Amino acid sequence: MRSIFKYILTFLFIVSLNAQDFDFFTQKSTIGGYGELHYNVETPEGGKTSKKLDFHRFVLFYSHSWSEKWSFKAEVELEHNFVQDGQGELELEQAYVNYHHADWFGFQAGVILPSVGLINEFHEPPLFFGVERPEYHSRIIPTTWFGNGLAIYGNYEGFDYKISVMEGLDADGFSASSGIRGGRLKGFNADAEQLLYNARLDYLGLPGLKVGASFTYNKAKGDSTYNAITLIEGHAQYIANNLHATFEIGHINYDSGIIESSFGYYFDLGYNISDFLGIETQIIPFARYTDYNTANSTTTGGNIEEQYHFKKWMVGFSVKPIEQVVFKVDYGQRTRQLDDAKVDLFNLGVGYMF
Repeated sequence: MRSIFKYILTFLFIVSLNAQDFDFFTQKSTIGGYGELHYNVETPEGGKTSKKLDFHRFVLFYSHSWSEKWSFKAEVELEHNFVQDGQGELELEQAYVNYHHADWFGFQAGVILPSVGLINEFHEPPLFFGVERPEYHSRIIPTTWFGNGLAIYGNYEGFDYKISVMEGLDADGFSASSGIRGGRLKGFNADAEQLLYNARLDYLGLPGLKVGASFTYNKAKGDSTYNAITLIEGHAQYIANNLHATFEIGHINYDSGIIESSFGYYFDLGYNISDFLGIETQIIPFARYTDYNTANSTTTGGNIEEQYHFKKWMVGFSVKPIEQVVFKVDYGQRTRQLDDAKVDLFNLGVGYMF
């Protein structure tokens, strides 16, 4: 850790030589954000239907640029309108100083997002299909995943990279039902004894294509034990010529405890039919299939490996009158392997970003 800070101080000394940038730049602040209202209907097979109307997320971005290279960026999120007695959440999901030296190199320090999968860093509602985020991004990738740390990033010759070092996970929060999701510390009294290391590389050399992978390692610390995890995921997305195709796959290994591995994937396929209809509003029917198991392999075997194994299909469409506003509808069915129990899901939603 001491060597990391030594390199950081050396880096800051070098970039301070560029202080003359301030002389020719007008400082500016910008505000952005996104939000989404959901209507969810859930009907378990042979059970009672539940209905919910939820303003799921209200998010504000703030950015201030001191110069062309130095800036500050922050994101505050309120979930479910309300925070009291464990209901709702108010979170500081990003708050970092950013140094953009050139396209090939930048630096972030503060509350950052590890670069894992397609949605953890870019999760505005118009950017993904379905009213709710893909279940893969709660069970395998614990989106939104954020914490205190440092990162370098850049783009060179069609390759985009990011390397992050940040707070570790709480091993006591791992579970068969939610994998590593419960281990996120969200910057609150975060552990710096066992840091988390994350690296991602994407290829962006063809128009509309993004394909890449990431690797994450943390020797997660609990009250009395350690549980080292490795998360390896791959992702690919193609959006061009009215075609929308997305595929993500992830695998988590645990070196102690009951769970040995978690695994999941999903793919989306959609097509913008606005050209056929001769209108400017984008209308994009889509289909999704997903398969995930947070207890994919366990030391005990048996029912627990089937209890948390789910498969789900979904169809729906997104309507985008402008790029920043989306209306969504979807219908799907989720099946648990253990007892073949099925749940029908119907969702309506509206989302925006600015």
